[in-house]
Amino acid sequence: MSTNTLMIRDFPQDERPRERFINHGPQSLSNHELIAILLRTGTKEESVLQLSNRLLTHFEGLRLLKSATLEEITEIKGIGSAKAIQVLAAVEIGRRIANLNYNDRYVIRSPEDGAKYVMNDMRFLSQEHFVCLYLNTKNQVIHKQTIFIGSLNASIVHPREVFREAFKRSAASIIALHNHPSGDPTPSREDIEVTKRLAECGKIIGIDLLDHLIIGENKFVSLKEKGYL
Repeated sequence: MSTNTLMIRDFPQDERPRERFINHGPQSLSNHELIAILLRTGTKEESVLQLSNRLLTHFEGLRLLKSATLEEITEIKGIGSAKAIQVLAAVEIGRRIANLNYNDRYVIRSPEDGAKYVMNDMRFLSQEHFVCLYLNTKNQVIHKQTIFIGSLNASIVHPREVFREAFKRSAASIIALHNHPSGDPTPSREDIEVTKRLAECGKIIGIDLLDHLIIGENKFVSLKEKGYL
């Protein structure tokens, strides 16, 4: 078979973009290999790698491709509107990520700020949800994660699950929250035990547990204000 008509399935496994993405990460792929993943398939005349390389060559690289229109991309033989839209959607996502303004992130300066951030989402839940807010050094919320759903128990809410996400997000500190479906945010013995356990682990690891808030019906309790932290 001529190399001009090689399809992706004809390439060795370790040379296929998707397999290399899985095994070595996206940083290991060239620009045209990443675009090949977006295009998914080539044509009868050329592989998707050849097609993506031709696309990049036409626009002289990513700098001009990021400003290309749907009409300009579909003028390239082998690229219809579906493929062009996939490429442009990826370009737009990249543009939006680049334009993110981190100063717009929610800042938590007090227990009231933390409760306000989750109150509308958590006060009507019929089951207990244990949620963590992960903060940067400016006390801005960089991530919100539901860790556990069900009755709170010190043996179930494991610090490993809480702090694994903190490491993943490079968080400087954590605020734990959970709701009481009864509407009464009075802390239980289990609530206090979980709080103390997480706080101790945080001190060892170097990621502070700033507070543990219990959300009720339009009211909350801060275990830090109660003296448990």
